[in-house]
Amino acid sequence: MKISTSELLDELKNRTKQHLQFAEMLSLKTEHDLNFRTSADSWSTLECLEHLNRYGDFYIPEISRTISSAGKPSQLYFKPGILGNYFAKSMLPKEKLNTMKTLKAMNPIHSNLDKRVVDTFIKQQEKMLELLEEAQYIDLEKTKTGISISKLIKMRLGDTFRFVIYHNARHVEQIKRILTD
Repeated sequence: MKISTSELLDELKNRTKQHLQFAEMLSLKTEHDLNFRTSADSWSTLECLEHLNRYGDFYIPEISRTISSAGKPSQLYFKPGILGNYFAKSMLPKEKLNTMKTLKAMNPIHSNLDKRVVDTFIKQQEKMLELLEEAQYIDLEKTKTGISISKLIKMRLGDTFRFVIYHNARHVEQIKRILTD
C-alpha cells in the first residue's frame, strides 16, 4: 500500500483539527461531567484525555526531535512499514471498540484530575498540527522515531503520526460514548 504523502498529511491534519475542536467543546463542560464514569472500572472523559496526554508527553518530543534532525527531503509517496501499519490500523476506531490493555504508567484510572487535562490536550493537538506542517518537508518513510514500549523498536515517522492520531481518534470516540450514557 502506497499513499500520497500530501494526502496522508492532510488526512492526519483534518483528524487532529477535529480532535482539537472536540476538546474545545469539552472545555465548556463542568468538571463533574468530565469526571463521570459509566462504571467503577471504566474511564471518565478526563481519564481518557489524561491517557492521551501521557502518550503525547512521549511522542510529541520524540517526533519533534526526529523532525529537527531529519535531513532527508520529502517524498511524493509514503509506504507504511509492516509493524507500523499494524499498530496504526489497530488503533482506528471500530463500530464495536475492542478494549485493549494499557501500560500501567499510561493508565490514569482513579487519578485526581481537573480541567487542566483538557487544556493540556488542546496544547498537544496544536503542537501536533505544527509538527504535521513541518513533516511535509521530510521523508516520512526513512525518518524513524522511537516508540513508547521499547527503545529498541523504531517506526517510520508516517506510521508514528498515524498511530498517535488514530489512538486519539479511538479515545475521542470512547469519550463520545461516555457523554451520551
